Parts: sequence; C-alpha cells; structure tokens
Amino acid sequence: MGESHVEFQLLGPVEARDGARRIALSGSKVHTVLAVLLLARGRVVSDGRLSELLWGWSPPATMNAQIYTYISRLRKLLGPGVDLVRRQPGYQLTAAGAHVDVSEYERLDRLGRRALEERRFEDAAETLRRALELWRGPALANVTSHLAEAELPRLEEARTSTLEHRIEADLILGRHERVVSELTGLVAEFPVRERLRAQLMTSLYRCGRQAEALRVFHEGRGVLAEELGVDPGPDLTATYQGVLSGELGLLPQPPATGPVSVGSPPVMVPPATADFTGREGEFAELCAQLAPAGRPAGFRARRLLITGMAGVGKTALALQVAHAMAGEFPDGLLHARLRNEDGTVKDSAEVLVRLLRALGERSEDMAAQGAPDRLDDLIHRYRTRTAGRRLLILLDDAAGELQLDALLPPTTDAAVLVTSRNRLTAVPGSRTVVLEPMGASDSLALLATIAGNSRIVVEPEAADMIVRSCAGLPLALRAAAIRLAARPHRPAARLARRLADPALRLGELRIGDLDVGRVLGSALRARPQAERDLAGVLASPAGGTFTAAEAGVEAGLSEDMAEELLERLVEGALLEMAGIDAEGRPRYRFHELVRLAAVTGSAGKTADRRLTAAG
Repeated sequence: MGESHVEFQLLGPVEARDGARRIALSGSKVHTVLAVLLLARGRVVSDGRLSELLWGWSPPATMNAQIYTYISRLRKLLGPGVDLVRRQPGYQLTAAGAHVDVSEYERLDRLGRRALEERRFEDAAETLRRALELWRGPALANVTSHLAEAELPRLEEARTSTLEHRIEADLILGRHERVVSELTGLVAEFPVRERLRAQLMTSLYRCGRQAEALRVFHEGRGVLAEELGVDPGPDLTATYQGVLSGELGLLPQPPATGPVSVGSPPVMVPPATADFTGREGEFAELCAQLAPAGRPAGFRARRLLITGMAGVGKTALALQVAHAMAGEFPDGLLHARLRNEDGTVKDSAEVLVRLLRALGERSEDMAAQGAPDRLDDLIHRYRTRTAGRRLLILLDDAAGELQLDALLPPTTDAAVLVTSRNRLTAVPGSRTVVLEPMGASDSLALLATIAGNSRIVVEPEAADMIVRSCAGLPLALRAAAIRLAARPHRPAARLARRLADPALRLGELRIGDLDVGRVLGSALRARPQAERDLAGVLASPAGGTFTAAEAGVEAGLSEDMAEELLERLVEGALLEMAGIDAEGRPRYRFHELVRLAAVTGSAGKTADRRLTAAG
C-alpha cells in the first residue's frame, strides 16, 4: 500500500478529505467508528470498545453485523490508500502519510511547550498559535454522545492548556494589551480555571488597571468557594500578592541573542516536578555524590548515571536533584535531551551547538568551520568553555557511551548527571543509580498527591486496584491520577475496572501528552529487530517467568542465542531478572505494562512468526 493522501479532521466535525474533495460520510455511527480508529493511532480497537462507544451499555443484538457494515462502508469510501483491516479482537486503521489534525496539533503543542521551556518565547507563541488554529470548533462534533463523553474532556483540556501556554509566552513578550479581551472571555468561560484568572490579573495590572486586577481575584475567590469549596491556590494567591507589591510590573526578559554576559550563568534545566513523590533514598544518594563535602579537590570526576525502564521517573528524579544542588554550581545548570520526540538519537553536533550558545558562543563563529571538521571544532570549543567552571550538566535519555564522549567536560570542576534506559558501563568515573518501579505505598502517595487525597480516602479499594494496574510505573500512575482529577464526578472504581482489563489498560493510561503505550512502544522500537521480534513472541502469553531455554523453544532459537538477546533486553531495561531456578539458570519476566506494549505495539505485530535470525 502506498502513502495515503487522505486528510482526517477531528478537531471540529469529523471529516475526511481526499485532496480538495470532501469524502461523503453519513451518520453519527460512521463518523464515530472513523474517529475511534483514528484516535487509536494504529492500535487495534476491539469490538467491545467500538460497541461501547457506539451504543453505550445497550448494544443491539445485531451489533457485530452493524459494526461490520460501518467498517465496510468506510473501507469503500476511504479507498485503497487507507488500510482498514480485521485484527482480532477488533479492527485496525493505518494510513501511511495521511494528515490527522489531532496528531499535528499534538506535535505543534509539544514543540511550543519545549520552546517555552527553552525560553524561545517568539517561537513558542507562534508554534502554539499554529496548534490552536487547527481547531475548527468543538472537537468530535458529529459523533455519538458515548464517544464525546469519553474523549471530549481530554481534548478540551489539552486545548485550554495550549491556550494557557500560548498566553504565557505572549505575556512574557509584553503583549498584555493584546490578550486582555481574550482572557476576559476565557475567564468567563472557565471561571474556576485559576491559571487563566492569574494571567488576566497580570495583563490588567500591566495595562495600568490595578483595581480591576484585584476585583478579578476577589471574584475568583468567591467562585472557588461557592462552586468547589476551596480557597485560591498558591499561583493565584502569588499573583494577588504580586499586584499588591508591584512585582507583576516586572516583565521577564527573553534571552539575549548574543553571548551570555559575565555574571549571568546559564540555567537551561526545566522546572522540577511540583508533585514529586518518593525516591528518598536515591535522591539522598545522588545529592551526597554531588556535594563537595569529603571530596578532595580535583580527586575524581562526578559522573552520575540514573538508569531504569521508560516511564520510571529518571528525568523527574534528575531534575529534583539538579534544583536541590543548584547552589553548588554557581557557573550554571546545562541541560540537553539526547533523543528526538520519535526516539531517534540526536546528532552530537546539534546538541553541542545548543550547549555552546548557552555558554556564550556566537552562532556565526560555530558555523564558520567546514563540515568535515565541524564536530571536532565544536568538541574543542565545548571543552574549552567548560574547563574550570563549576557547572552541573544534565544529559537526558542518553543512547550510549559513544554519544556521551563528546559531551563530557574535561575537568572535575563540572558534574554530569545522565539519564538512560541502558546500563552504561564504559563511562569513566561514573556511579550508577538503578531506578526500580515504585512500591505500593509510594505509588498510592503519588496517586493521592495528583488526584487529591479525598478521591483516595473515599474509595480505598479502587485506589489499590489502580495502583496494582499501574505496577509501580510513575508515568502510568501520573496518567491515571490526572484522569481521576479531570473527571471529579466519576467514581474511581470505574477507572479501576477499566484498568483491570489488560485489553483496555494502555488506552486508559493516556491523557494529553501522557501516553504510557507510546512511551513504552518507543522504547521497544529503539531496540534492534531481533530483540523486538523476541519480545513480541514472549509477550503474547499472559505473563509469568521464563528461562533462556524456554524462550528459545518458543522463538525457534538456540538457548545461547536466546540468552544473548534476553540479556540485551535486560540491559535496555525492557526485561527484568526474576531470580534463579533450581538448576541455577536465570529466569526473566516482563514488567506487565511493557508486556502489554509489546503485544499491542510494533513488537507484538511479529509475534505470530518464527524467528530465523538474531540480526
């Protein structure tokens, strides 16, 4: 099948277009089936899920036949460029090259937020504005009420959050007069949304309308007390205090385009997670390693590695440590992501250019060198700039030792904090902290911190079920907690029941930018094909442990070859050691969410074929 030229639109009425021609879809049921399959992003949607979103809890006796009819109609209307096939236990839609407005919106939103984190405010405002322009009205406007109830809150929350981030960039750029009227309307539409209210207060104050800014706060306090029974949160209260003290009149300054001035150390590290929970032992160990006490000057490099499976909270811990120890590094906090959004490894020259700009190098100087010698020149500049400076350098999501070679400072004055899914054993002078999934008590604490303790206290059994389904993975716990917080009127038991179903679990652990299936699937796809194939074969059974010999029989490999691939998967934090059997052979197991990702993702697609090579 070649690439599809079909364009799908969900951010408004559900529509499909083939070039300039609008494809004639009729009826809310057909629009619903199409929307569900597109929102699944290439995953199989079960018949049961389709039935629930088409008819709720009262499906007709002929539901399978009706679903088949809707699928057949869509297949005929969409043409050969869209692959719409039966895959047990349901249906799967793939369209290589097709434009889906939801996917494009999410991509632009991620880019805009990253630009905001990196203080590229013009880029952030423009990119987020482009993301919002993709909305043509209320999303999913012509689908069943069942699908709208399931998906619309998430989409609307995402859109409102994008608006808040775009307005944040506009305010930093001094566009307060431009956004006052827009914010006035938004606060009327979302009266309990504290961030929007704080932004309106800020813009009013900077327009010289202090009394109106104070009135907006007092009105908000009354609305929050009447509708939710709560007082204003810390951000809104801080904005109120800023109006009273006059601090809101101080506009944050965008970064200069030239060299960083002396006395202005670069701070590239993103904010720490406000609801960080647990990890006390690992946090204390890392901070102790970064502290100068007891470390003879020039004695050894401080290179700390945090490893663990995708979604286990490596970056969150690293950020918490970096902010806690910032005072020990007066020359600045550097930060670089070492992978792209799709999981591919970033070019070392690209990473070095970004770090050198923060350290004061001019773009024109770095571009002067010819291509063959450019990397060597950048490495030389980087080592010169970092030599003798007390910097903390956070290198996030490293792929391997070779990638790190160019990014390690030449002296012991700077410290390096590296996160990676892989066990990096060849980094000189390094100390490794392995981050395991959280225990039950810390998991419950994280769930309560984000969702609100009241949700947990009134439904303790449901909370325990949710924690068990998330299997100690902070990313999964965060996604589940945000789902609870976003739906305060729904009982937690409903989410617990859906998470208990393995077929639904990864779909339920997705909200906004948080998508456990996507993160774990990306980690699997980053491995060599032979490892992905073996993972797909072994993940299909319903869990349990296995030896290399058992894995070899299942996959059609020798025991030695199976053991080699299993050890590589362990090194990549996609497989766990589960002890030793009676004969002294190691046993392995998947983390349950990794197993589900392997079954439903790219690795799982190869599970029905025998392996013929190890790659």
